[in-house]
Amino acid sequence: MELSAIPGVGEKTAAALSELDDPERALREGDVATIARAPGISQGRAARIARAAIRETHDDPGGFLATDRARAVYASILDLLQERAVTDHAAQRLETFYPSTAASRIEEVRAFAASAMERDPDAAVLEALSDVEPLENPTDVRVRDRCLATTDAETYGKAREAIPEVSVEVVEDARDLAELARGYSTVYALDEAFAGVDVEGDVRVEPDAPENPAEIVPERPLAFFAANRDRLLAAVAVHRAAGLDPPLDLDALEDALSRLDEDGGVVGDEELDRLSTAVDDLDAAVGTAENVANDRLRDAIRERDVTIEGSDLLSLVERGAGVDEVLSRELADEYAEAVGAARDHLIDALDLGPDEADFAERAFGDEPTYPVEHDGEAIGRLREELTAARDRRATRLKRDLARDLASMRGDAEALVDAALELDVELAVSRFARDFECTMPEFGGDGFAIEGGRCPLLPEPFEEIDPVDYAVSGVAVLSGVNSGGKTSTLDLVATIVTLAQMGLPVPAEHARLERFGGLHYHAKSQGTLDAGAFETTVREFADLATGAEDALVLVDELESITEPGASARIIAGILEELDECDATAVFVSHLAGEIREEAAFPVTVDGIEALGLEDGELEVNRSPVKDHLARSTPELIVEKLADEHGDAFYDRLLGKFEEQ
Repeated sequence: MELSAIPGVGEKTAAALSELDDPERALREGDVATIARAPGISQGRAARIARAAIRETHDDPGGFLATDRARAVYASILDLLQERAVTDHAAQRLETFYPSTAASRIEEVRAFAASAMERDPDAAVLEALSDVEPLENPTDVRVRDRCLATTDAETYGKAREAIPEVSVEVVEDARDLAELARGYSTVYALDEAFAGVDVEGDVRVEPDAPENPAEIVPERPLAFFAANRDRLLAAVAVHRAAGLDPPLDLDALEDALSRLDEDGGVVGDEELDRLSTAVDDLDAAVGTAENVANDRLRDAIRERDVTIEGSDLLSLVERGAGVDEVLSRELADEYAEAVGAARDHLIDALDLGPDEADFAERAFGDEPTYPVEHDGEAIGRLREELTAARDRRATRLKRDLARDLASMRGDAEALVDAALELDVELAVSRFARDFECTMPEFGGDGFAIEGGRCPLLPEPFEEIDPVDYAVSGVAVLSGVNSGGKTSTLDLVATIVTLAQMGLPVPAEHARLERFGGLHYHAKSQGTLDAGAFETTVREFADLATGAEDALVLVDELESITEPGASARIIAGILEELDECDATAVFVSHLAGEIREEAAFPVTVDGIEALGLEDGELEVNRSPVKDHLARSTPELIVEKLADEHGDAFYDRLLGKFEEQ
């Protein structure tokens, strides 16, 4: 599929789509989630692109919904479907379902819908779906402690494209490489020529680095999985609740995610936790260790009598000795115990290992001083040792976890896509269950509906009377006011639209031909002026010339002008539609007049009122074939004649019977 050949896809969008692994498949299958992963393409835009691509795939010219009212019916149907979707993705994916004239597209969706109707919209599955969203790809990953180096311009370009998270530098020789090593913790040389070069610092010769980005920047897969952690776990819950066959080991994915924090760091490793805590608590532990030593030494001095003979004191003064020498002479053991307690506290508080404990030993010297103070250089060395050990372990753990997760990425995306697609299927299943739908049949001429109920009506669906109606060719539908003529047209339009979307219809059984277009003209509001009347007549003239496979539904066209003229105009339109073998239903109160004006035997069907009960109409909602229904005024006059037995009412009733 040529991407730029899709309607609405320009060169910029085509370039973005080409970055997907398999854009043709995504477009052909209407895979909105995958299309939305292309740079700069939103979910809504992805749905529109998918719909256009589907039309292109099936050579579908579009235009099935030929009037505003037809498009309004489709919009209402789509709303009902989308209301039954849990995720925004599913709601947008449902927009790729549209009434088509292409048999291949209709059959494609019918196969999908038939499978979807078998799905059980279990409450636990729907609850799990509420936390599923399309995966996002973090674009803010930036690593500043590593760089790539090369002497080749072409390699430079490939490296920048493959690993944009790190800086890529051009060097000329080992001297430039050494200079980089002084500014970065690790330098990855991409040229084999640097193998064996002795350079101070962490310089690694990795010619294949661009092919293994996770090894160089483990932060990339870690950031992706950290950003999508909750969505992935929700998809796992959906698969378990729905009993779906997952594309990867769910336990392994959960285990890997449990070792990852929300910032892309590794958690759950005791040694890393120990080292991280030691680095964070070092200053506080040193301060506390000093206090331990000084408190012990202070208590020892307070509790002990120190006696210095006069000759000794004179000797000390002559030598310029201070309190430290007094401590060394008189309290050497007590000082050693105090410093030992400080060292022990530091080791215990930081949970230092044997090698690290050596630095703690040197942190407090053996020479007595008061107050006791730590050796700044020794603590600095300890800090460097702990930090380096922490970073080495964190880097190793990140690389190990990144390898595990990077190998899961494709399957993880498939896991979420499957959960989102399940939501689309469940929306169709819920629609079919809520409105008691069946799959329609295609074949024959016109349409035939048994037990149909229109879900667009404002009444609760279970309270809507089922309707049977069939038309082959041209028919006029008559009936009393508020008897259900317009709702019958809405039912026909709804069933035909759903059927040509490839979806189930709200009827016990439905059969229809595959129509080339739906021309549904709603009731006009009042008599039209001359200009509007001319426009309306022109529209029907255009329709009559190309309506061979169209379904035409018209609601009370007589309101466009005077009743006498309307009957003649409608009769003329019906004659044209009859000649081109179109299927049409015209709702009209002028059925009798139209039949008289038409040059062919017009079929007149009627929604029959059974009578008046407490001022309310009792109506058989299913149109009766070849029957001119009585009007509401006739029913009222008949009721008055029965109640009063007055000759006046009888004569009025006779006027209706003369028709």
